[in-house]
Amino acid sequence: MLKKIIYIGLGIAFISLIFTACKTPQWAQRTENKNVPASFNDSQDSTNSADIKWRDYFTDPNLIALIDTALKNNQELNIVMMEIEMSRNEVREKKGEYLPFIGLGGSAGVDKVGRYTRNGALEANTDIRPDEEFPEPLPDFMVGAYANWELDIWKKLRNAKKAAVSRYLASVEGKNFMVTNLIAEIANSYYELLALDNQLDIVKKNIEIQNNALQIVKMQKEATKVTELAVKRFEAQVLNTKSLQYEILQDIIEVENRINFLVGRFPQPVARDFQNFNKLVPNTVLAGMPSQLLANRPDIKQAELDLQAAKLDVKSAKARFYPSLGISAGIGFQAFNPAYLLETPESMMYSIAGDLMAPLINRNAIKAAYLSANAKQVQAVYNYERTILNAYIEVVNQLSMISNLEKSYDFKLKEVEALTQSITISNNLFKSARADYMEVLMTQRDALESKFDLIETKKQQMNAMVNVYQALGGGWK
Repeated sequence: MLKKIIYIGLGIAFISLIFTACKTPQWAQRTENKNVPASFNDSQDSTNSADIKWRDYFTDPNLIALIDTALKNNQELNIVMMEIEMSRNEVREKKGEYLPFIGLGGSAGVDKVGRYTRNGALEANTDIRPDEEFPEPLPDFMVGAYANWELDIWKKLRNAKKAAVSRYLASVEGKNFMVTNLIAEIANSYYELLALDNQLDIVKKNIEIQNNALQIVKMQKEATKVTELAVKRFEAQVLNTKSLQYEILQDIIEVENRINFLVGRFPQPVARDFQNFNKLVPNTVLAGMPSQLLANRPDIKQAELDLQAAKLDVKSAKARFYPSLGISAGIGFQAFNPAYLLETPESMMYSIAGDLMAPLINRNAIKAAYLSANAKQVQAVYNYERTILNAYIEVVNQLSMISNLEKSYDFKLKEVEALTQSITISNNLFKSARADYMEVLMTQRDALESKFDLIETKKQQMNAMVNVYQALGGGWK
């Protein structure tokens, strides 16, 4: 009857323990919104430039060689690769936590108890064999195997492992996103370098034109048709343009070294051909459908995987409120004399035990971890939605820029042609005294600025071609 009462009491205590442990704090969950507009520009064409491999998207062999080198030597990319390796090892660690822990062990020691104690009195009155006294002090030798295993009833450990897998996959997508950014940055810097080379070439040609005009003014002065003021103004213009070429040279050095840093090498000249820069035609870009961004953009996939990990963290944190069941066992040999250590079954020892534990009082730490996990999950939802919104806006902006720059370039080209012709006209008018020297100077200055603007517009066109490819999620495949 006494045993029955004890069992009933233990059962009631166990049920109360579970009931108490299962009361978890409430938290308002938020579901992510994956909706995106149906199209970018009312087109239903699903052909997407992001599916093109970067080797096919970029055709300049010098640029391709730079990107190849960067993907092997860029230090920041290699750092990210090590972070991926750490994430992979974390998955292994989490997987091992819900499997049994088995180990081998051995021990040796000496135990001397007081004679006037219970154990001492028992040892004093117990003979091992008739012709032997009880060893004092008593040695102890043991060798055996032991195991510990927490039964993952509530999937606390399995969910932690799944969260680690999601974070590992997110780190891989983070690497892919970095690859797209690296390729885009190298390509943009490369086209900037070509633009600077062309601007330097324009400056050198303009210096030659201005020197010719200066010689004409000097002859005009000797003929008393102009004053010394006109000569000095033309000299100042030539000196200003000569000074400009060194500013451009410094910009070229800095852009070259930016590229050298990205490809992971010390400063050296960057191979390139700038002669046909103005003839470059940006690739035709096919934007496809906005929904394809969810599959093509690595940063969106990374945010989605981080969100999955955050949801699993919530489940794992919630499971800490429930009872945990652990099993421990051991088997081996134990004796006070090594000679008896392997005698069976006398020296064999084994044990098995189970323990059930659940938090009952002062669960503040568990509650805080659970609430933090919930907050991180909601934060991951906002980050996922923000990433999708940002991706869509980036594509729309770059598509608009491509269209507007194409129209702008046509007008800039006509402006350059008109001002180039005006240089010859102004010089002829100046020679015949039908225009003053200020008109000649202003015409030369305007022509130089228009040529610079034309090069800048071409550079922006090429950059827009690169940026829309990046925005669509191209470059990492």
